[in-house]
Amino acid sequence: MPMNIVSTDLLLVIDPQIDFCPGGNLAVPCGDAVVPLINQLASRFPHVILTQDWHPSSHSSFASTHPGRQPFETIQAPYGPQTLWPDHCVQGTSGADFHPGLDVPHAELILRKGFRPQIDSYSAFLENDKTTPTGLAGYLRERGLHRIYLAGLAYDYCVRYSAVDGRRLGFECLVIEDACRAINLAGSVEATNQEFAEHGIIRLTASRMGL
Repeated sequence: MPMNIVSTDLLLVIDPQIDFCPGGNLAVPCGDAVVPLINQLASRFPHVILTQDWHPSSHSSFASTHPGRQPFETIQAPYGPQTLWPDHCVQGTSGADFHPGLDVPHAELILRKGFRPQIDSYSAFLENDKTTPTGLAGYLRERGLHRIYLAGLAYDYCVRYSAVDGRRLGFECLVIEDACRAINLAGSVEATNQEFAEHGIIRLTASRMGL
């Protein structure tokens, strides 16, 4: 049965950027496959927000910033474990641009994250220290937006952290699984599904929404 989208619902599209798509510096397998479905979904929502990874060069989460380290290794940062990534979504580069097929002209906000040099930012709500806010929660509350549908890249990182933080901050969060793709690093998809269940985050598909 199709789900009813109401005026206080939001589609939160996470990082549909060139570097996360095939050929990009941190390509999520089949990452570009979500773009047409995101376009379809967005056309049904009265409110859409896009997030955009926006790293300075030599960001602390880049393996290249740590001599002798390789991408996908884990280090201990001041705020906890940090996966080291290939350089990606560097400010002003083509890799940081949105996928050229993305067609969401009515998006109301582009939220940039990961711009602080010494801390990574997976979540749309909080930096990875779990205390520094991005301002999104206050924005949504002031606008009276309560239920968040999430889509984008990657399912097991930025989508996951955004959904969990959103739920902890009091929003209803639903993840549209077929409008996401995962990196699947060291069991991260299984851990994501388990965490969603623990926090009461609903997983659904576009077909369940009537698409």
